[in-house]
Amino acid sequence: MRVFGLLGLVLALVIGGLIAKKQLTTAVVPVLPSVPGASAPAPGEAPADVRTQSQQVQQQVKDALDAAAQARKMPDDN
Repeated sequence: MRVFGLLGLVLALVIGGLIAKKQLTTAVVPVLPSVPGASAPAPGEAPADVRTQSQQVQQQVKDALDAAAQARKMPDDN
């Protein structure tokens, strides 16, 4: 009985390894998700580098958080 359990475990690990290998080898370059308010590069124009994109996303998140904080301000009860 232990042999069947061990054989099942090895078989599950082999199948999991094959699936993981297939996923990693067929991965394509991920397309960055569209951020509301972000402008796409014009056709023929090179996309911005990663640092610029990161800074743009950080600024957009900061702006969105600031806008949300302004909308949620409550008057002081003191």
